[in-house]
Amino acid sequence: MWGALLTGLGVGALAAANVGPIWLLCVRTSARYGWRPGAAVGLGAASVDLVYAILGALGAAALLQLAALRIGLGLLGAGVLIYLGVRTLRDAFRIRLGAETADEVVRPRHALRTGVVATASNPLTILTWGAVFSGAAVADVAGSAMSAAAFVVGIGLGSLMFHVVLAGTAATVGSRLGDRALRWTDAISGVGLIGFGTLVGVRTVQDR
Repeated sequence: MWGALLTGLGVGALAAANVGPIWLLCVRTSARYGWRPGAAVGLGAASVDLVYAILGALGAAALLQLAALRIGLGLLGAGVLIYLGVRTLRDAFRIRLGAETADEVVRPRHALRTGVVATASNPLTILTWGAVFSGAAVADVAGSAMSAAAFVVGIGLGSLMFHVVLAGTAATVGSRLGDRALRWTDAISGVGLIGFGTLVGVRTVQDR
């Protein structure tokens, strides 16, 4: 069981370490608003990773073989990511123009919600977790109910641990950056989110 937990920790951390929309959101939020909101984004992401890993282990990936469901969810996810990117760019310009207000400082609960929504926008990752669990079962890492449960918990904890460390690093760097550098961080994050959303949409349509 402990071997499955440790393996899950590694898999969860490696999955979270891939540069993607959640990585960008965590870095951008931490750099501008500090560690707590950034860690909240990571907590939201890790929570969804845990749920999707459970669904993958339970065989929910088979449902996504239905073309209509897969395409619908993929396009919905693409739309959410593009929306988050546009909003991030809008916020960058508003901050640059001095149009932000004190009420717009990101609170942890809002950041948590953003992390959940952004991560949940890509339900097709259930397919990836399904494949991971198939491989883990073959390798006898998750061959029993106890080891499978430990593997799932490890994935969630590994994802959370990586995001917490990423948030701390980004917050430390962000506290030393000037306003101009933070605006560039916002702009890069916004463009990146739009790019990832567009890529998800294109791949969804191509894979139909």
